[in-house]
Amino acid sequence: MTLERLCSTAHRNYLTRALLCGLGVFSFAQGLMAQDKPATTQPLPVLTPQVPLEITVTKKPPTLASLQDDFDVFSWQTFIALNWPANSDGTPDTNLTIGQAPNDPVVWQSYRESRSIFLPDGATPAPWGEETPPPAVCKNIDAKHLPAGTLRLTQVGKTPNVLDESGEPFKTGPLIDQNGQYTRFSIMTNQAMFTYIVNNKLYSKQGQKLFNADANFPASDATKQQLGSIMIKTAWVKMGGKYDPSKFYTTYALVYDNPDEEPGVKPSCVLEQVGLVGFHIGHKTQDEPQWVWSTFEHVDNVPTKGQAATLAAYNFFDPHCKNCAVNQPPPRPWNPGNRYTKPSQVERVIPITTEAQQLNAAYHQALAAAVPDSVWLNYELVSTQWPTDAQSKTDPTGVPAPSFLANATLESYIQGHVKQTSSSCMACHNNATTTNGNFSDFTYLLQRAQ
Repeated sequence: MTLERLCSTAHRNYLTRALLCGLGVFSFAQGLMAQDKPATTQPLPVLTPQVPLEITVTKKPPTLASLQDDFDVFSWQTFIALNWPANSDGTPDTNLTIGQAPNDPVVWQSYRESRSIFLPDGATPAPWGEETPPPAVCKNIDAKHLPAGTLRLTQVGKTPNVLDESGEPFKTGPLIDQNGQYTRFSIMTNQAMFTYIVNNKLYSKQGQKLFNADANFPASDATKQQLGSIMIKTAWVKMGGKYDPSKFYTTYALVYDNPDEEPGVKPSCVLEQVGLVGFHIGHKTQDEPQWVWSTFEHVDNVPTKGQAATLAAYNFFDPHCKNCAVNQPPPRPWNPGNRYTKPSQVERVIPITTEAQQLNAAYHQALAAAVPDSVWLNYELVSTQWPTDAQSKTDPTGVPAPSFLANATLESYIQGHVKQTSSSCMACHNNATTTNGNFSDFTYLLQRAQ
């Protein structure tokens, strides 16, 4: 982080720095970030395949609101870089720009899926860059002729057993789309995170027992120009029915049902075209050891609670259903193999701020200027959660702002403002441990070790 960011070089935490610079008393509430609106005459954002390593502070002295905007820009820059068209080795194709070759693989699709890292009996995962074999249930599908970038999707809900993150504190239930099908999820890690897991043998319970220490994943370092750890959660719906593939970033996936996840589930595996509806990024940086949490959604996902539904159709809301229970998980039993399940009725509880909406509009302008019909015009930033006091002696979560952050596709049923109940990336992930109880550095992935 440069000296330009600092009003006082004696202080690293954002809160102290802002107070020293004359900000005075302020609230951490998201609704009070209505200052420092972006000027309408500003040039369009630059679209680049380079993942940012740290935020750029744009106002001196910084305020809570201006820093929120800086972190939101960081989120958009990261989203752009990760969704840049990729070469076969996963590096960005600099001969193209984002939005060109719209359904070809993008950079993050070269990341490793969690199920290819944490293998049965604690087996060593395949080296980085090596193709991961499909699950055994997909044996009838020729792996040699799968489309490039094919995902392996089995997760059907943010629950301890279904999502397979056994330490997650919220048992919320699957999300059902407007076609009556289960939304599918995937969790990916970049090479820095994968390498740390493999080198320290954290992919197995035995390896974690021998490691016997808190995890400390490498952080991005702007001074050394080194990219640190990034993990991505994505949410997908099957194309067809009420969903027009031209409105989504699409790819192909082996959509399979795991009989070990829920009673009554029968094994199956089908190659399907799926469309992206949720995109959540955790990025660890030198000055944000609690990670920076950025969450994006498809623009048609849900309406906002208390506001009129402006669209004729949403991805996870039916404007014509007057008696549908809102933000309630489907009743058990949960079985993704069912032909049809009553769709979920989801509303956004915390509105997207005016400032975030303005930033979304600016990036949409830039995307449209590069590729007029860019599929990425259908995605928007919800918000970014970041530590205002990363070195706090009393709050290991770093005093996050905003206090709560939820993606309507990933935390559908735990949105809100209630501490220890509503979704907060840092508050939730601060509880994550390894299989033998050590701190796992804000990720539940290590609990998947066998």
